[in-house]
Amino acid sequence: MSTLQAMLDKHNLAGVNKPKRTPGHATKSHVVLAKEGTLSKLIRFGEQGASTAGKAKAGESDKMKAKRKSFKARHKKNINKGKMSAAYWADKVKW
Repeated sequence: MSTLQAMLDKHNLAGVNKPKRTPGHATKSHVVLAKEGTLSKLIRFGEQGASTAGKAKAGESDKMKAKRKSFKARHKKNINKGKMSAAYWADKVKW
């Protein structure tokens, strides 16, 4: 069995670059086995219990719009690093 397959099995993931919720983890809400080229890395991201509501919704409050905008501005540099950063996955999945 390859190391990638072992990691997928160990963390019960559907595949590489496919995030999964981790409700039983103490601090992080999601996990993903990120792979870019030959490099792969297990990344845990997202604050457990945070009230981020996923993608923008019609009729979203101004407070939530501001919260979303602040996150994207604050983490822009790390989001731009791509799939191997937790900020990229948090932006894609949670914001």
